[in-house]
Amino acid sequence: MTDITQFEERIAHLIRSVDDLSEVVARQAVEIDRLNRRVQMLMEREAEREATGGTLPLADERPPHW
Repeated sequence: MTDITQFEERIAHLIRSVDDLSEVVARQAVEIDRLNRRVQMLMEREAEREATGGTLPLADERPPHW
């Protein structure tokens, strides 16, 4: 095998690796965007609940025997 052929093979493998990693990053970006929208929605929902005088979460309420 000539040096040129070896370099071409290595470059082909590197190109494939870069393409694979690019796909992974693109999928992660979509997932991060989706999760950011969900967190924002939950934050807005909680802010609205607090603004309307929502009740305390059960974990923060005093037991009835107090």
